[in-house]
Amino acid sequence: MNAEYTAHYKCRKAGECFPIDGDLEKPVWKEAEKSPRFVDMVTGTPAMLDTRIAALWDDRALYVAYWIAEPDVRASFTERDSLIWFDNDVEVFFDGEDCYYEFEINAFNTVYEVFFIYQDALRRGSRFDIPQFDLYSRDVDVLCGFQDASRFRRHPRGRRWAFMDFDFPGLQSAVKVDGKINDPLHIDKGWTVELAFPWEGFRILSPGKTFPPKDGDSIRAQFFRFENLRANGKELASAGWALNKHEAYDSHIPENFACLHFVN
Repeated sequence: MNAEYTAHYKCRKAGECFPIDGDLEKPVWKEAEKSPRFVDMVTGTPAMLDTRIAALWDDRALYVAYWIAEPDVRASFTERDSLIWFDNDVEVFFDGEDCYYEFEINAFNTVYEVFFIYQDALRRGSRFDIPQFDLYSRDVDVLCGFQDASRFRRHPRGRRWAFMDFDFPGLQSAVKVDGKINDPLHIDKGWTVELAFPWEGFRILSPGKTFPPKDGDSIRAQFFRFENLRANGKELASAGWALNKHEAYDSHIPENFACLHFVN
């Protein structure tokens, strides 16, 4: 990844407690610094539909907000850990030590989560050699395997174990739709997402770091939006937008993630 493409975001400390309800008209979010408009993952050109995030933190959690412009808000999946990427969705990834975490959500507030561990890191006696990451008793898949043709042998770390039943400890999510979901006759304004990721989950990702963070600390994270573009009732193409250019239509490249810098 060319460092000149890497986005840097200053994540400021929140001065007050607030509910996670999807309402981004709260003063705490109005005062937060919004990111620039998302860009196409491959070309770096501005996304067709405006998408922005903001992030805050306190001693309890990291908070993420999404503003998603969308004239036709649509969603289909309502069961947790469904295949949300087939819907229009937004996603959050956090990089860790020999691992990373993926979060997806649609306009129904349906959540999908996965914890990925590089296969060369999950060995007997490693920090992942615990019941939570037991390959025989947990719901585990493989990323970048032979069946995953788009990613096979594309990354130097190779295959990853995907723990499909992982739940980020204490995760909170909320969605608010400004329009009529799944009503193509109504012109919508879009939807907003509000998330809280407690620090306990980051301690699993990066045990070598201190959480809550200190002023000046940083993590690698990325924020995505995936959109199925339609016209005249037909699917035309799929678009992938992110905080910075990735040079590939692949969200599973932690080296391309943005930098989240914590400031008081």
